Amino acid sequence: MKKRLQALLLALCLTLGTISAGCGGRQDNNAAGTETAAATETEKTASVEDSAMAKANAGELNIIDDKYRTYYEVFLYSFYDSDGDGIGDIQGLIDKLDYINDGDDSTDTDLGCNGIWLMPIMPSPTYHKYDISDYENIDEQYGTIDDFKQLIEACHKRGIRVIIDFPINHTSSKHPWFTQAVEYLEGLSDGQQPDSSVCPYVDYYNFTTDQLSSVYYKAGSSNWYYEGKFWSEMPDLNLDCEAVRAEFDEITSFWMDLGVDGFRMDGAKEYFSDNTTENVEVLKWFNDMVKAKDENSYIVAEVWTDRETYAKYLESGIDSVFNFDFGDGDGIIANAVKGSSESGAKGYANVCGKMDELLSQYNENYIDAPFYTNHDMARGAGYYSGEYKAAQIKTAGAMNLMMSGNVFLYYGEEIGMKGSGKDENKRAPMQWSSDTSAEGMCKGPDGMESIKMTNGSLEDQQDDPYSIYNYFKQAIRLRNRYPEIARGIAANVENLSDKNIAAITKTYDGKTTLLVFNLSQETQKVDISGVDLGGEGTIGGMLLTGEDTITLDNNELTLPSYSMALITVE
Repeated sequence: MKKRLQALLLALCLTLGTISAGCGGRQDNNAAGTETAAATETEKTASVEDSAMAKANAGELNIIDDKYRTYYEVFLYSFYDSDGDGIGDIQGLIDKLDYINDGDDSTDTDLGCNGIWLMPIMPSPTYHKYDISDYENIDEQYGTIDDFKQLIEACHKRGIRVIIDFPINHTSSKHPWFTQAVEYLEGLSDGQQPDSSVCPYVDYYNFTTDQLSSVYYKAGSSNWYYEGKFWSEMPDLNLDCEAVRAEFDEITSFWMDLGVDGFRMDGAKEYFSDNTTENVEVLKWFNDMVKAKDENSYIVAEVWTDRETYAKYLESGIDSVFNFDFGDGDGIIANAVKGSSESGAKGYANVCGKMDELLSQYNENYIDAPFYTNHDMARGAGYYSGEYKAAQIKTAGAMNLMMSGNVFLYYGEEIGMKGSGKDENKRAPMQWSSDTSAEGMCKGPDGMESIKMTNGSLEDQQDDPYSIYNYFKQAIRLRNRYPEIARGIAANVENLSDKNIAAITKTYDGKTTLLVFNLSQETQKVDISGVDLGGEGTIGGMLLTGEDTITLDNNELTLPSYSMALITVE
């Protein structure tokens, strides 16, 4: 603080000197001012690098090139605008790839994520683009196929794998398959049955002469109805239809030939609504089809239900199913951080320790897919209030990032962006700058309400060693240093975990590492002498939400409020 104050006083003196000297002295004084600004910037950067947390986590990275990743979920529309139309695009993402990962393990200027999940990028009449009108193209708002090829090449050069959102439950009502089917049905006389040899697309959707429920809608001026589980403009596909499956065989080949590394399967629970057996069969067909082309493709499905049910979807052979239990404002993580659940921190540790037993019974090669928030949820920074809200935002992020499997991070979560209520609010522009007119800033979806981003922009946070952004960077760095964090089998250390403390071991490739979280507002002391790590444990990393640091003395771990220690045997 003293150094910063001196720098500010020096800058003020130089400014006053410029005014009194007039035009004759402007050039020299401007040069001096630039040097002062540069010196101040150096101090800020040094303060980030010299923080206790950064020093503790500064070891060499150990990144394994396999399916285990730290994924960054990107909504292109609101990410970064390269052409000034207010809408994010592929070239904008390319421009910002070095923010996500610069491909150089020796630098510490990127987040360190090595996977990107692209929300829908195909042509669609809506801003969210989950209603696709052409499965083999790029929405013109986002760019071209050539832009996409450039993106894939740039990502792979940096060691980033790219998966794309892949809605197969439904199409847009503007998709030619649907419009041709409706046009054909409108031409049928009363009582005449459709003939798929004349119009094959009538078999692509769930058409019926009866309105079976409230999610069936009139097909144009015909006497037929179609199913639209999510929305009238999203007609459901008949995934039992072999012709539909043949279409997706061709479509997946198209994207895989472009270099896509996998698919995020949207709304898998609704393929055949709440029919787990049939839904698993659809995913098995899809998984077998894709893996026959490339066994290294990664497939993760959205099945928004309880863990006992979504675990069953792993029987399909897909790699992952999103772990919904830990996410959202009333999920395991938020409840533990807020102290609103009876079990508190122990509840988090307990469920972490049970995931392997549950998931492995359905697929021994499963990869868990935990996340904290996504585009369908209120942003996590809005879950907390009061004196400790910044510390709680950080700690919740760490609890997600320290979980086993492939962790998913929603864009802007790393800077504490807010957004709740209507969907548009949850997809607000990435806050690169607090100046909405700054280069690359997006306008956000039409209908988005005004949102006060109280935690500041990336620009505001980059040079603050205690910012949410720098905390998330350090958490991801630990994940990239210790392979056992993502790949290890988690176990709750029951004699240490309680309402305030979550103690979890991760065991991978013969090595065991201990993670200890303090989720309370007070300093906690934890005796770790009873934890068998295979040798003498030392502090291998730490996550701090304030200036107080973590110590380990004679197996007694001292944890400041809302902190985490990683104990390992070097």
